[in-house]
Amino acid sequence: MMIARPIVAGSVAGAILGDLATGLQLGVLFELFQYDVMPMGAVRYPEYGPATVAAVSTAHAAAGTLGLGLGALVGLVTGMLGGMSMSVVRRATARAVQAVAGRLEAGDAHLLVRLHVTAIARDALRAAAVTTAGLGLAQVVRVYFAGTLPLRGVTLLGVAAVAAAIAAATAGTLRVVGRGANLGWFVAGIAGGTVLAWLR
Repeated sequence: MMIARPIVAGSVAGAILGDLATGLQLGVLFELFQYDVMPMGAVRYPEYGPATVAAVSTAHAAAGTLGLGLGALVGLVTGMLGGMSMSVVRRATARAVQAVAGRLEAGDAHLLVRLHVTAIARDALRAAAVTTAGLGLAQVVRVYFAGTLPLRGVTLLGVAAVAAAIAAATAGTLRVVGRGANLGWFVAGIAGGTVLAWLR
């Protein structure tokens, strides 16, 4: 269902709060960050689904650019927390598999299913805990920082978050496209799309 994608998590969180526009803005912002993530093997990377929920909760309390900046800050911190928690859960799953490796190699299908379901439940609890921690951080930021930070500083924070997201998405795109002919076609597509958008 892709519910962990930032654009989905942000839209749902925004709809729950009656602020779909903020949910979409932060969902797109964190989708750009996530586009630079290569979820391969045991690599550690930020988790932007729960982070987006916390970001939308923060931003909803402060309108406009102020909300975007504070939301981005809370979301990035929550995303890093989510990344660290995934490493903990992976190690727990690895220990659970190693403890019954002999029975798995013997072909115990019921045990395999039980291990798989347990791993899914473990990860769901982890995601719920990260989301709860992010919402707690959002509450702290709303109470102690939303009314005290200068507008210019938080506006710059929002601009920096958007610039960093665009840079991350650009790096991710260029890594996927690679060099050679693909890069030429990519540049041609960008140029053509820009011309069509301008002509409209």
